Amino acid sequence: MRNRVFFPQASLDRWGVEGKIELTGTEIVLLAEGRRYDITEVVRVVVEVTGAPDPHGLIGKVKSKAELESMGAEILENSMILGDNAYDVVPGWAGAPATPFEDHLLSPERMTARAGRTDIGSGPNSDEEMLERFAEGTL
Repeated sequence: MRNRVFFPQASLDRWGVEGKIELTGTEIVLLAEGRRYDITEVVRVVVEVTGAPDPHGLIGKVKSKAELESMGAEILENSMILGDNAYDVVPGWAGAPATPFEDHLLSPERMTARAGRTDIGSGPNSDEEMLERFAEGTL
């Protein structure tokens, strides 16, 4: 199974305005790397706010918006109602790398994005490291 990354909508909005990503209905592209992630609309369930138990076991989970809606959830911005429960949520997207990281390192898309610059010996050595550098603004 491919690793998935949670991209909060607020971060995507900021990165889009800054020109750091390209977002389509099916993928996110980190422009500095040419790295593509296949995406699904999701929400991260943060906390149940009424004080009631969480009968669905959703707290701390990232679930697809479609799956939650099929359970009867109503989602509006940072809030979700499911039955008698109310939750604070973070809307966003789950991204799965479109190709293995090793293939990406040698891809024409990466070489184009990096204008032919190489980074042999200085990484990144994994998707996690690349995403960390991207989030820090050091990529």
